Amino acid sequence: MGIVAGLDSSPEFTRIVVCDADTGAVLKQGYAPHPVEGRPSDVDPQAWLLSLGEAAGGGLLEGVQAIGVSAQQNAVVPLDAQGNTVRPAMVGGDKRAQVAAADLVDALGGREAWAQAVGCVPQAAQPVTKLRWLNKTEPDAALRTAVLLQAHDWLVWQLLGRPVRRTTDRGGASGTGYWSAATGAYRSDLVELALGHQAMLPEVIGPADAAGTTPEGLLISAGTGETMAAAFGLGIGLGDAVVSLGASGSVMAVHPEALVDNTGMITALADATGMHLPVVTTLNAVRTLRGAAEMLGLSDLESLSDLAVKSTPGAHGLVLLPYLEGERTPNLPHTAGTLSGLRRESMKPEHLARAAFEGMLCGLADALDVLRGRGVEVRRVFLLGAAAELSAVQAAAPALFGAQVVVPQPADYAAIGAARQAAWALGVSQGTLDPRTPPMWQGPAAQVLEPGEELAVGQAVRQQFVSVREQTYPGAFR
Repeated sequence: MGIVAGLDSSPEFTRIVVCDADTGAVLKQGYAPHPVEGRPSDVDPQAWLLSLGEAAGGGLLEGVQAIGVSAQQNAVVPLDAQGNTVRPAMVGGDKRAQVAAADLVDALGGREAWAQAVGCVPQAAQPVTKLRWLNKTEPDAALRTAVLLQAHDWLVWQLLGRPVRRTTDRGGASGTGYWSAATGAYRSDLVELALGHQAMLPEVIGPADAAGTTPEGLLISAGTGETMAAAFGLGIGLGDAVVSLGASGSVMAVHPEALVDNTGMITALADATGMHLPVVTTLNAVRTLRGAAEMLGLSDLESLSDLAVKSTPGAHGLVLLPYLEGERTPNLPHTAGTLSGLRRESMKPEHLARAAFEGMLCGLADALDVLRGRGVEVRRVFLLGAAAELSAVQAAAPALFGAQVVVPQPADYAAIGAARQAAWALGVSQGTLDPRTPPMWQGPAAQVLEPGEELAVGQAVRQQFVSVREQTYPGAFR
């Protein structure tokens, strides 16, 4: 079919990959940071266009027939009736909106009401919560807001020359807090609840649909959020889960239907293919390891990993409940971490290092079990993030997760996923691909780790962790 491009506009940079449309082989790449200092809560979206132009320099897109756009989730771009930005885009975790999130939960009648309405409970980062914050703190700007777009919607709209029609995809829409993956429809009443009045929302188009064509004839696909694009770039399907190791952690899996979870632990997202992507988040992942390294006077995580592998599974009975910043899974917002099982023989640096790794991974295994408990099949787990390369993580993860673990080579899977979406839309437009079946691209190069004979040992370590958790926080998962 030729060549296609995928661009990923993350919170800090734009990365572009140019791929063979048939195989997915990456032919060329471009990169540029956003011209923004640090990671502010407010960003002029023109910064995204400037870095896009720089990343695409040197004729990178020459011969490209279609482009897909992936962008940071949770950013909301408020526009006036003329299509101009009312104020800078509200991006990132945005702790300013924590009170607004609690207000929204109460205004609709509690967590269960939100879970039933849109499959998630408002968090500070979500667009719906940022709209509530805008309404309460910048009422003039809220009043002038006539159109709401997310980052990838805005970029697609700009690439197409700002047409009258504005579009989004179901993956991106599912993260707003005012679109339901279960019903496939907007809840405009929730926009009004948050913003104080109605606003125009982009049309949700299908996974293989084109958002439009530029005057030069370049096809632009629907676009999607970074999470959905990364899942698509990895090529995950039914039976697959993805565990992301950042400061906090997330576990997501492909599922054929939306999961409504009244506890709010599961966020019911849609994916970029027409399936669903339930997500469970933990607040404490790599921050647990960094804290342990500092406590032990170690300069980096590699040193912590080397120390941990000198211990044995179960860390001589030492168990770390890693709820250092409070926790979302289980819902324990005001807790601290707990170190249990201190005996004279367990009070050694290597056992504390091992307990930090096992505590982090057992916390993520708890999140996996939330999905399994709702009927989500997990046969293999893709492990992402720099910490996935650590030997202590790779040694323990398969047995603790009870599944095959795949550690893909580092790559910008969100940009690759966006390019794959572009190839799909291009193939459908040419009549060579079915709109129900995405192009089959080669999977990522990866290490594959099996639980093997360690499975029973891993499950014993897991049970040790669960026992301490239940003793400390009885019924935390009920």
